[in-house]
Order: sequence, then C-alpha cells, then structure tokens
Amino acid sequence: MASKTSRSKIQRVTDEPAFVLHHYDWSESSLILDVFTRHHGRLALVAKGAKKPTSQFRPVLLPLQPLSLTYSLSPDENAEIHTLKGAEWVGGHIMPTGDSLLSGYYLNELLLRLVAREDAHPALFDAYAGAVRVLASEHGEALQPLLRAFEWVLLFEAGLLPALDHETVNLAPMQDDRLYVLTPETGLRAAGESDRGGLPGRWWRQLHAIFHGESAQAEPLPLLSRVLGVSAEVASELKVQLRWLLHYHCGARTLRTRQLMQDLQNL
Repeated sequence: MASKTSRSKIQRVTDEPAFVLHHYDWSESSLILDVFTRHHGRLALVAKGAKKPTSQFRPVLLPLQPLSLTYSLSPDENAEIHTLKGAEWVGGHIMPTGDSLLSGYYLNELLLRLVAREDAHPALFDAYAGAVRVLASEHGEALQPLLRAFEWVLLFEAGLLPALDHETVNLAPMQDDRLYVLTPETGLRAAGESDRGGLPGRWWRQLHAIFHGESAQAEPLPLLSRVLGVSAEVASELKVQLRWLLHYHCGARTLRTRQLMQDLQNL
C-alpha cells in the first residue's frame, strides 16, 4: 500500500489577501470555508470554533469582504483542507445590498464552478476584488456591463476562450463589419440569420488585443477596466452568448444564483 507523502514541518501562509466564497458546517462549532486567495488560488480551510458566539472569526468571515488570512498547510501533501489561524477585515467598502448582493453571489458561484483548487490567478483575483468594490458602491447603471466584463476575464483566465481574432473552425480572418458570435461548440463563427447578439469582427479583434496584444501585460489599467471599456456599449448583445458559454462550461442549465434572481423578479 502506497504511503502518503508528508511535509517535513507545518508551513504557514501569512497576510494572504482573500475573499470567502462559500462555507458549510464541519462540526457543531466549526466551518469549512471555500476561499479565493490572490497568490494560492481557491482553497478549502477549516475554521475551528468559528460558530461559537465568542469566536473572533464569527464577525469577520463574511462573503464579499476583503480579508487578510493566515493559515497553516496540512502536513499531508495530499490533503485538500488546511487550517485557518487568523483572519482580519481589510476594510475599504461596505457589504453590497439588493441586486448588487445577488450579483456578488453570482460571481462567487462562477468562481466555485470554474476555478480549480490551488490554481493561482492573480489577475482574476484583482478583477474580482475590483468588481466587488463596484458592487458595494451601488452604481446600479454599471451592474450589467460589470458582470459581462468579469465573465470575460473569468473565461480567459480559466482557459475557456478561443482566439478572438479569427474564426475558430476554419481559421478564416474576420471582416471588420461582418457579425460574429461565440458559441460553446464551435467557438467564434460568422453569425447566421437565427443568431442573437452578433458583434462585428473589429470588436472581437479589439477584445483579443486586450488579452493577447503586446501591451496586454504592460498596460497599467487593470484588466477588468480594460475589458469593461470595450464591453460596456454592447453588454446587452453579449448577455445571451456569455450565458450559453458559461452554462456549458459550468455543466448547468441554470445557475442557482441566476434562478434566484429570476424568482425574485417574478414575485
């Protein structure tokens, strides 16, 4: 029987920027947290005693709030759950409310479904932190463009976007004024009469340049802001395409948070 590998000594990670995405009960007094960290990706942490009324964790471990975490890695290198040792609220904004709160939970669900454990995505973390700040600022008019921009960044960081400067199947160059759509099965292709939300070739190439152009890494403006800048005017056209693409990769016809939004709108 193969023996499990072990770390020679318990390692500790300190002052790690993080957000709580989800939590569930581990025992009568403790929680398992699913957190998204900047340098180590998505992690599972056990917060011992967090449910006790006297726990210092209780008022801090809230979703959509920027945190600084300290945790120790399990001595078993095959273990997926580590131990939370400290948590501090970084501050900077209040908890989103209303539609913004539901939108924040929607972003959390996307991260839980599409980002693998312990796979670092600093640019995606920064985009998420930026999106949460906007949600907390109650800029309702920016909500839909913001969600579309974050969806683009997430799909790119998760490796789920094809090249956007040519058609996917036949590698044909795109024409500036011809409409193209992005589909889960065939990637980017010329729009047909029955397609919804097609966008001109010049727009797709502009988005491609943000992710892959020579200035993509050198550009000082955050990635989310750059994507938002080219997506804001066409957010409604993108909504249907991105929904199909996300549901396809999430393996769900309807995400839980999206269904909740729809149910509330129908009340």
